[in-house]
Amino acid sequence: MADIDREDFTQWVYDVVRSIPYGRATSYGAIAKAIGYPNMSRMVGKVMGKCDSAVSGIPAHRVVNSQGILSAKEAFGNSGEMQKLLEAEGVVIINDRIIDWKKIFWNPAKELSLE
Repeated sequence: MADIDREDFTQWVYDVVRSIPYGRATSYGAIAKAIGYPNMSRMVGKVMGKCDSAVSGIPAHRVVNSQGILSAKEAFGNSGEMQKLLEAEGVVIINDRIIDWKKIFWNPAKELSLE
């Protein structure tokens, strides 16, 4: 990440995550692509892991892996919190995977007209 500012990158990620609609979810890779860094999905994951959504209000629970799997559920303190937050928004989850992922998936590049 030597060629981009970490604070800018973090802010861009947070801006996209704040835009994810209630009851929808997106992936780390989709966020990375939307902000112009398609090969930096792991860095998006690191940013999300540090956002402390309980304090910041950033809906980090709406960001999952590219298959709709709740891969970062440990970041929410207890393993069930991420699922509870998504289910409260009407998202159905079985075995840590969002059911009907293609319907729930929100494409930030398309929805924010960044493509």
